[in-house]
Amino acid sequence: MSPKKKESFNFEASMSELEDIVDQIESGELSLEEAMLQFEKGVVLTRQCQQALQVAEQKVKILLEKQGDLSLEDFADEDDE
Repeated sequence: MSPKKKESFNFEASMSELEDIVDQIESGELSLEEAMLQFEKGVVLTRQCQQALQVAEQKVKILLEKQGDLSLEDFADEDDE
């Protein structure tokens, strides 16, 4: 038996799908059952996106440490200023 290949995660496609789910739920045109299914799917996608961001952040930290630059700053959106 060959091992299963882990499906490649596409962050941008997942974010787009999340936006579609939000639009569908906000439209109010879904039945309760459909809305709940979409909500559950959105929760799964959100967790996958959060995990992908955490992995990317860890990779950035490792790369910066290898270059000797340990000064990381929190990202501040222009709207926050």
